[in-house]
Amino acid sequence: MFRIGRTVLLCFVFAFALPQIHAQGWSLNDHPELAAFFEEQVAAIEARNELTQVESLEAWEQQRPRLREELFDMLGLSPRPPASPLQPEVTAVTEHEEFVVERLHFQSAPGLYVTANLYRPKEQDGPLPAVLYVCGHGRVKEDGVSFGNKAYYQHHGAWFARNGYVCLTIDTLQLGEIEGLHHGTYNLNRWWWNSRGYTPAGVEAWNCIRALDYLQTRTEVDSDRMGVTGRSGGGAYSWWIAALDDRIQCAVPVAGITSMRDYVVHGCVEGHCDCMFMVNFHRWNFAKVAALVAPRPLLISNTDKDRIFPLEGVIDVHRQTRHIYRLYGAEDRLGLQITEGPHKDTQELHIHAFRWFNRHFRDTLDQVETTAVKFFAPQQLQVFQSLPKDQQNTQIDEIFVPAADVPNPQSVIADAAGFMSVVRNRLRDRCFGAWPADGTEQLEPVGVSTKKTTSANTVQTTIRFESQRHVPLAIDVLHAADASADRITSLRLSVFPAVSPDTSGPAPVAGAAHAAFAVRPGITGPWDVSVAKQNQIRRRFQLIGTTLDSMRVWDLRQAIRVLRTVFPNLRELHLESAPGMESVAMLAALYEEGISSLTLPSLKPADDGGPDILNLSRTVSPQILPVVSALRMPIATQSASADAPLLWGLQQRDDWPGHSVHWAEQ
Repeated sequence: MFRIGRTVLLCFVFAFALPQIHAQGWSLNDHPELAAFFEEQVAAIEARNELTQVESLEAWEQQRPRLREELFDMLGLSPRPPASPLQPEVTAVTEHEEFVVERLHFQSAPGLYVTANLYRPKEQDGPLPAVLYVCGHGRVKEDGVSFGNKAYYQHHGAWFARNGYVCLTIDTLQLGEIEGLHHGTYNLNRWWWNSRGYTPAGVEAWNCIRALDYLQTRTEVDSDRMGVTGRSGGGAYSWWIAALDDRIQCAVPVAGITSMRDYVVHGCVEGHCDCMFMVNFHRWNFAKVAALVAPRPLLISNTDKDRIFPLEGVIDVHRQTRHIYRLYGAEDRLGLQITEGPHKDTQELHIHAFRWFNRHFRDTLDQVETTAVKFFAPQQLQVFQSLPKDQQNTQIDEIFVPAADVPNPQSVIADAAGFMSVVRNRLRDRCFGAWPADGTEQLEPVGVSTKKTTSANTVQTTIRFESQRHVPLAIDVLHAADASADRITSLRLSVFPAVSPDTSGPAPVAGAAHAAFAVRPGITGPWDVSVAKQNQIRRRFQLIGTTLDSMRVWDLRQAIRVLRTVFPNLRELHLESAPGMESVAMLAALYEEGISSLTLPSLKPADDGGPDILNLSRTVSPQILPVVSALRMPIATQSASADAPLLWGLQQRDDWPGHSVHWAEQ
């Protein structure tokens, strides 16, 4: 019998002790404004997604296809990848006296290998029900060789095969024999995943879909009786495939879902890697995922002391999902199992899952007499003796969701106004859905106040306002002492990613002003000195359907509006960006009319693929942002002239508002 190795144990200590460490050392309550912001955002998402407000089955079934497509979209699967040949190969067979284990792989996309073990009884009279088992985060690795988390969860496949099922247990992307990544934004600073609209949850969902395709090729499988189960990460992937694919006729997700409130407000996001979440730009609460399984048999299974899937959130998901099952008259097909224990693969969880499948696939409620036991050493379940050289698993994040094409320059030049309108509308729909304004974009800043400090020759005016509720910001404006606000006609606004520097310096000329503005966190100061904690704050933004950079664009738009209110006779507003704020400035200028000029340190996208804005590079190429800006206003930049190709020669034209791009002296 296989004993859990030290590597596996350390993996679980890291994964599941982590949220307890976070909870003891830091919480959102250390930053009251930020906590209030997330609380209000989550409450709004809960209100607009409350499933008990669906009044009839007809109303639900009208919206169900749209909701399913939204989920595909948020997983990076709209449009679907091509269903390329699976190219399955059985590399070895391991036998037990009661069952056979085929060690196999298939390709869910060219070069995207899925390593798997197929458990089947030694003898069978005809096609059997099949269960897709998707694994949680249980690393099994010795001497630098990964045997896949299928080796850790082997006891589930063995039980199914011993009890008259076919079970396909598949490795996940990160902990498979070919080790990909789940932690891009968690701790690897791959914030460009957001911009691409990429999440490893999409890869796991696609691998599950193709696993069903594979099962349907097996003569041993009854394609009308296919189910799914898994726990923790495997619980989440069970949700994805059950919600997306009606071929799943019975589902038991174990410890794989909780409420938005638990993830964001209570901090459970900090215990999860990126594979647990869709790119939530449609701003769902997670009960919608569960509801898409209705009316098929669904058992929601969890323990009562699970720190990363808390009981209250699981019960709330069940409460809302039960309403949809009631509309179908199928409440008997929805179950809720809560057993005592922590976040762990307990025997109590096994037994109820096994009985659920027996009830719905074998029409029996007989007692479970065999326990789930591990029979094999990891090497006995290994698929590859050497890893394929054409594998794409380790770089699938770069290619899984295609980046937007760079448009033809001539088409842009031919219809500049139409091009800009399309860009604005597409970005507003796909990237900025969390902006707190209606379609007219007229939501005004609130709480505007001014405070003046006068010296011999200058006046510094500090303007405080809320960009949105619980987001207090400030603009520092310097102008000549003998110029009142209504006499200021020209203003240079500098935008910074942190508290703005001192605005003291030479007095502006008559009628002109200098302003410095720091986007959020703004006047509240840095949210936390720890880089790890900063990452977890940024991930909370992801879950409520936005990003920090997206909301910084909104902050800058609001600052521009405030300045035009305080200085009503402004004729010129020149916008300049600190390093790292280039895209924020360009995007704000795309939506705010009347920006006189832009000064940017660089025209190139950031090295990490920034800015960190959901779906940006999936929707439009970031390379076109300076193009769009150049079509509307003059740009000055300190970039080397090597950046010029990004502008398709626009710097040489004199028939657009920008006239030219000025390469400033360095």
